[in-house]
Amino acid sequence: MATTAPAARPANPRFSSGPCAKIPGFSLDMLADAPLGRSHRATVGKAKLKEAIDLTREILGVPADYRIGIVPASDTGAVEMALWSLLGARPVEMLAWESFGEGWVTDVVKQLKLDATVKKAPYGEIVDLAGVDYDKDVVFTWNGTTSGVRVPNGDAIPATRAGLTICDATSAAFAMDLPWDKLDVTTFSWQKVLGGEGGHGVLILSPRAVERLESYTPAWPLPKIFRLTSKGKISEGIFVGETINTPSMLCVEDYLVALKWAKSIGGLQGLIARSEANAKAIADYIAAKGWIANLAVDPATASCTSVCLKFTDPRITDGATFAKNVAKRLEKEGVALDAGAYRDAPPGLRIWCGATVETADVQALMPWVEYAFDAEIAALTKSA
Repeated sequence: MATTAPAARPANPRFSSGPCAKIPGFSLDMLADAPLGRSHRATVGKAKLKEAIDLTREILGVPADYRIGIVPASDTGAVEMALWSLLGARPVEMLAWESFGEGWVTDVVKQLKLDATVKKAPYGEIVDLAGVDYDKDVVFTWNGTTSGVRVPNGDAIPATRAGLTICDATSAAFAMDLPWDKLDVTTFSWQKVLGGEGGHGVLILSPRAVERLESYTPAWPLPKIFRLTSKGKISEGIFVGETINTPSMLCVEDYLVALKWAKSIGGLQGLIARSEANAKAIADYIAAKGWIANLAVDPATASCTSVCLKFTDPRITDGATFAKNVAKRLEKEGVALDAGAYRDAPPGLRIWCGATVETADVQALMPWVEYAFDAEIAALTKSA
């Protein structure tokens, strides 16, 4: 049992899964070029927004014929725009393996009132992707931010599918290799892997998704901020920086700074390598420990961004209280902020390992996790 606090400490204790750690070396001085007090429709504003779209395409490798738009209300806004604008033309299959996927199920079944086929997997697992009917429109999360599991690849999605694939990739984009030919709608928010500020979402549409938008009118009315078409044609302005509502140019500048940092470290492959190295640091540390394990049942589906851990020691009788106490102790020590499991997830820890986190900080954190665990076990033993 570790009774002495570790000597090394993470230089940056921010392991929150959203908003996530800023890029290494970040300072507010980096945002000095933001056109504050200017209209986003002015030449300078539109140029910034278009640059953000162009850099997003370049770094993620988005095909030239896919549209990329900056939309309101973070990833949630982007997903809701897709669900409300596109669904209803074909049967729907909903896949869920964590709380946000469950939320999309609720919206489609209870709000849009569609008779969808719903397939669910418990936390730590994903559904059998080979058993999905891709001639239906399929809605799923690529990476379960609250469950620590991800789709390993897009192999199960057929190129000849009749339906659309609608993918919430908010904690996967910029950390995982997304197969664009298998994805018709992809959404994410800036505040995850690149550590951007909240409030803005990104919506990426394939030509098949655009065709659906232009050939199908939903049976329900669409709020203004959900409208992607005008007079039966896609609103092209949205996808060159003419946003539906007013964006924060300070947040846009912050995103541009993060995108340029990403490019400087090798683009997507550099980002993926950093995230994978962070997740590996945790996997290596817990491999021989009998009291902690990854929530992901299958290592092939374990996330490299939102790494979820569970305590497995049989002496723990109240898992929720124990895990909360460990997270509180880590925060009190100043070594891990916001590292508790998501409120709807099984008790445990959730350590963000996206590309803005330094591997040295993850390595420094893990002995502290063991120290906090031992301290809480000692407290249990003393009170027994």
